[in-house]
Amino acid sequence: MRYLFLFSVLLFATCQAPAQNTSVADYDKMLEDLLDFSVPTIRCDELKAMEDVYILDAREKEEFATSHLKDARHIGYNKLQKEALVDIPLDAPIVVYCTVGYRSEQITKKLMKKGYTNVSNLYGSIFSWVNEGNPVYNESGETTKVHTYNKNWSKWLQKGEKIY
Repeated sequence: MRYLFLFSVLLFATCQAPAQNTSVADYDKMLEDLLDFSVPTIRCDELKAMEDVYILDAREKEEFATSHLKDARHIGYNKLQKEALVDIPLDAPIVVYCTVGYRSEQITKKLMKKGYTNVSNLYGSIFSWVNEGNPVYNESGETTKVHTYNKNWSKWLQKGEKIY
């Protein structure tokens, strides 16, 4: 419950700026305020260089269905989809992402408590991924659509078609 309250407060605080003219520096500042960096983080370029990595999407089903990283597994946030983990060894490289990184940071903590030893949070999550020009997919293949969680968060997505 504490995390939900903190997330709501930070959501309100970080979503008050105008939708135009957001920069990478503004986004980084928002992430510094939102995340507690209590788990390892990985940047998009580092993820792209990895092989044999499990990618877990900590967003809700509707967000995942709109688009996700290639080969990502939906694990969810409010209700953890444990079946997404059944074949993943505890020492396998895992990268978790969500919209901006808050939910994935929380799921990364849970995975570490479950004994996963090589798990990281994708810094900036799907917004950074798309803003850096990387592709996302849905059941039909590559797409430009990105679920932005809500209208206020959409200001941080600079590329792609915003869905909320």
